[in-house]
Amino acid sequence: MRRKQTAHDPLTPGQKKFLDFLGAYRERHGYAPSQREIASALGLSSVGTVQRYKQKLVEIGAIESTGTARGLRNLMPLAETNVEALLLPLVGKVAAGLPIEAVEQQELVEVPSSLIRKRGEHFVLTVEGESMIEDGILPGDKVIIRRQAVAQNGDTVVALINNEATIKRYQKGDHGVELHPANSAFSVLHVPDNSDFRIEGVLVAVLRTYY
Repeated sequence: MRRKQTAHDPLTPGQKKFLDFLGAYRERHGYAPSQREIASALGLSSVGTVQRYKQKLVEIGAIESTGTARGLRNLMPLAETNVEALLLPLVGKVAAGLPIEAVEQQELVEVPSSLIRKRGEHFVLTVEGESMIEDGILPGDKVIIRRQAVAQNGDTVVALINNEATIKRYQKGDHGVELHPANSAFSVLHVPDNSDFRIEGVLVAVLRTYY
């Protein structure tokens, strides 16, 4: 007879993906996804499969359900769920060079949970350009960003300048905000006082795929 899964047992890969998507969706939207949205994101064939995952995760205390359409909430801290990977939203591209227009995408990327050391909303961007290569950020890399509106001098940030996204080292001094490249072939970007400037987040980690 097969032993019943308990809260002390590792999650199955499907359960991990379910929890990761639920957590990422709630952070981004402020409420839980619908069962159809979960099925679509995880590639499940039916809402019935989602219901079976939900029932099992409720039984082991990983989530709670209020019984409403969007009434799911994570209960177990990450360390207790034995989750080795998280699903984070890939929200577009960012220029390591001149700013490029911010374009949002609808996709999820699996990242090691060990890279997410602080609470808060995180997202992923794909790097274009070579202005940060001396910091080990190369074209095609994916960068994990923790969303926050402030930064310390020296932080590598993703910033929007007149709705164009760029990744650079942040520096604020007597002459205003400067965005510094990590490539001697590129110039410092001085942010005009009258520009629409905001920090979207701070670099957490870099992901690279080798082919």
